[in-house]
Amino acid sequence: MRVSMATSAGSAGRPNEDFLGAVPGAAVLLDGAGIPGTGSICAHGVAWYTHRLGGALLGRLSRDDGRDLVSLLAAAIGEIAAAHRDTCDIADPASPQATVAIVRARRGRLDHLLLADSFLLLDQVRGGPQVVTDAREVTSRRICSAPLDGVVAGTPEYDRVRESCVQALRARRNQPGGYWIAKDDPYAAEEAVTGSRPLDDLHGLALLSNGASRIVSPYDLTDWAGVRDLLATDGPAEVVRRVRRAEAGFGTGPRAPVPDDATVVHCTELALGELGDTSGPASGR
Repeated sequence: MRVSMATSAGSAGRPNEDFLGAVPGAAVLLDGAGIPGTGSICAHGVAWYTHRLGGALLGRLSRDDGRDLVSLLAAAIGEIAAAHRDTCDIADPASPQATVAIVRARRGRLDHLLLADSFLLLDQVRGGPQVVTDAREVTSRRICSAPLDGVVAGTPEYDRVRESCVQALRARRNQPGGYWIAKDDPYAAEEAVTGSRPLDDLHGLALLSNGASRIVSPYDLTDWAGVRDLLATDGPAEVVRRVRRAEAGFGTGPRAPVPDDATVVHCTELALGELGDTSGPASGR
């Protein structure tokens, strides 16, 4: 597997809360959830959580002990929860948490796992690109935000309704009928979107954090086939660069989007050694 990467923090002066990494035959991308007020709940912060969880996953993937991806993620979540359970209120809905995307080439197949709203772009040998994601958080957010429809932004009524929407969304987190994310409960791994397919079916793949996926939606700079082609010609850094250029074009008005951490992992030559070669620089802007 040949791997190239790019990542960019959403704001200068703030840590990048995404994590990306690869070991022979596998790659991981985590997108940390930067929730306001987390600092008073956990002394470590979201970036610490994503880096620790990502490192724990890479360590387990490198050992290739035969366990499935769900079991690996559950064990890693449990390990990091134990590391700060005694010092932080990890059960609080706003404690550090992250989306998880994992791919592993093994025994002639590609296994994948997605938890919450990162994206897997599969470059198929036959047919167009296939996109896999866990849409439950987006669905929950849309449902919980419905009471804001028609309420004038900037008014006390808007602020009151918005706060109730935030609380409603938090109540759905890691709950049946809501959405699931890596946090303090290893069981969340059981709810991940998983799949497996022959390596021969694929030219390559890419993992994108939510911030990087903005190149398709909502910025509409290209479609997923365009992302595939852009990665093939210019690599992950160009995807991130175009996202940042689009955000700069919005200016600083009240309707301007808040830049998010943006990360892309691009994997090609998937059958090359499978559990052998991993190459290509990790790059960021």
